[in-house]
Amino acid sequence: MTYGTETWPLTMGLIRRLRVTQRAMERAMLGVSLRDQIRNEEIRRRTRVTDIAQRVAKLKWEGHIARRTDGRWGLKVLEWRPRTGQRSVGRPPTRWTDDIRRIAGSRWRQAAQDRVLWNSLHKTSVDVDWLT
Repeated sequence: MTYGTETWPLTMGLIRRLRVTQRAMERAMLGVSLRDQIRNEEIRRRTRVTDIAQRVAKLKWEGHIARRTDGRWGLKVLEWRPRTGQRSVGRPPTRWTDDIRRIAGSRWRQAAQDRVLWNSLHKTSVDVDWLT
């Protein structure tokens, strides 16, 4: 279920959809129906599966990409904005770099060069309230 999520921006809608899917999978594993009215906490205790939002937040690869020095296209694609002619109405969609900037600030590329600093930022991002 987590394949490819390291490149998705973690929006509240995405986190909610992932959690709903995870709960459905856990209920299927236990053979429990929604009609049984067993709380999610009890199902999580029985399955001993980690929360999908925390798992996805730990899987981010942006630090590895920012530390690359071999000229591959990953870092260039990170900031790429496609030209589509006309702008869409409303708020622009959340990009991967928007998540990174929210956690590490606008100078996230410099922060990613220091692995100790980057890991400490990453650990605090997993524990923040917006995942709950």
